[in-house]
Amino acid sequence: MADQTVRKRRGFAAMDAEKQREIASKGGRAAHEKGTAHEFTPEEAREAGRKGGERSSSKRNHNGEEP
Repeated sequence: MADQTVRKRRGFAAMDAEKQREIASKGGRAAHEKGTAHEFTPEEAREAGRKGGERSSSKRNHNGEEP
């Protein structure tokens, strides 16, 4: 076997998904209370969705499979 390094997840990435959601939720609530959270306008949300759709569909072959 060639030189392969096994990388262990550390910090936030190593936490289980529920713990990550809990911490992220606290941060979001704090930002809204402080007044620094960004709130998307309907137009910004449409643009972000369009870009995401283009990005994900460009990765697919004609038959819908990942390259």
